[in-house]
Amino acid sequence: MKALQIIPFLYLFIACLFIFDAIHKITEGVPFSDYWTSFLVAGIAVFMFFFRRKYSKRMVDHYKKK
Repeated sequence: MKALQIIPFLYLFIACLFIFDAIHKITEGVPFSDYWTSFLVAGIAVFMFFFRRKYSKRMVDHYKKK
């Protein structure tokens, strides 16, 4: 069950990497069509962080009731 508490933070790490990648591409002067996907993946990773955290808490509460 420890993995359920660690995995959501992996999504935050991935989001930070993709945001760093997008900012790096912006500073290099890369056109918008090349770095918007990095921001999109970072947004999805942040969403997955909150989604997984919510449902992992729900699973833990469910098993505590048994």
